[in-house]
Amino acid sequence: MKDRILGQSGTKISALGIGAMSFSDFYGKSSTEISHSILSASLDLDITHIDTADIYGMGSSEERIGSFLKRNPSAKNIFKIASKGSITKSSDGKPFFDNSKKYLESALNASLKRLGVENLELYYVHRRDTSIPIEEVTDTLSGFVKQGKINQFGYSEIAPTSLERANKIYPVGAVQSEYSLSTRYPELGLLQKTKSLKTSFVAFSPVGRSLLTDKPHTEEKVKEMQFLQQNPRFIEPNLSKNIEATHAFRTLASDWSLTAGGLAIAWLLNKDSHILPIPGTRSVQYLKDMARACEKNFSENEMKEIESVLPLGWAFGDRYSVNQWVGPEKYC
Repeated sequence: MKDRILGQSGTKISALGIGAMSFSDFYGKSSTEISHSILSASLDLDITHIDTADIYGMGSSEERIGSFLKRNPSAKNIFKIASKGSITKSSDGKPFFDNSKKYLESALNASLKRLGVENLELYYVHRRDTSIPIEEVTDTLSGFVKQGKINQFGYSEIAPTSLERANKIYPVGAVQSEYSLSTRYPELGLLQKTKSLKTSFVAFSPVGRSLLTDKPHTEEKVKEMQFLQQNPRFIEPNLSKNIEATHAFRTLASDWSLTAGGLAIAWLLNKDSHILPIPGTRSVQYLKDMARACEKNFSENEMKEIESVLPLGWAFGDRYSVNQWVGPEKYC
C-alpha cells in the first residue's frame, strides 16, 4: 500500500482508508465480527487510515474499533485513527450541532474512552455550529492539540472560505467531504483550496454509496437503509436510471481487469496526491480489490476515458435530500 501525507504535520498514512460508518447499522445490519475482520484485513494490507465518528451507531463504531485494539494492542501504533464530534440531539430528540468548547471536549474524551486510546491522529468537527465563529472553534481544537489529545484536526463538509478562515488561526489537517465520479462538487473550489493550504482532502462515499460498484444497491436493498430511502439518487425512477448510467463504467473496469469500486478509488487517487479516499465496506474481498487498485497509475488519456464514461453531471438526483442538506456548507 502506498503512503501519502496527512495534513500539514508530515504524518505518513495509507493512500486508502477505511470509512467505519460501515461498522454501524447505518447501511444495514453490521456486527463486531464483521468490523474486526475488516480491521484485521486492513493490517494485512497495510491500510492505516481508520475514520470513524461518535454518531456512527451512537458510539458502536468506535467501541468496535476499541475492542479490536484491546485484542490487538500493537495495532494502536499502526492505525492512524480519526474521529468526529458535534452532532447531538436536543431534549425533543431532534439532531443539532454543538461546536462549543465544553461540548467538543466532552465528546472527544468520550471518543478516546470508547476507542481505548489516549490520543487521536485526527479529530473533526463533524458539522458546523454556525452560532459560533469558526475562528473560535479552531482555537478550541488547537487547544486539544496542545494538550496532546489529538495530533491534528479537521472539519467535515465546510466551504473553501470557512477553511481559509480557520487555517489563519491554526493549520487545518484535513477537510472531509463527499467526492467521487458521481459527486464532483468539491472541484468547484474546495479541492483547490485544500491543496493550496497543504490540507488533506478526505473523500467519503468514494464509490457513490454503491452506484460505482459492480453490485449497486437494488430497490429492495435500499428499503433496509433509512438514509438511502430518503436520498434522491436512490429513489425511483432515479435509482434505475443511475444503475443504467453506470453500466458502461462497470464494463470499462472489467476491460481494465479491475472491479468497478477499484476503478472509482483509483480515479480518485490519480486526481491528486492530497486526496485520501475512505470507502466503507463489510467485505474483505471488496477491500482487497480496492487496495489492489491503489497501485494503478493512469495516463492523461486514460483519465479522460474514465471521465467520458461518467461525465460531469451524469447522476440523476442530488446527493442529499432537503433534510440531509441541513449542516453541510454550500458554496458556488
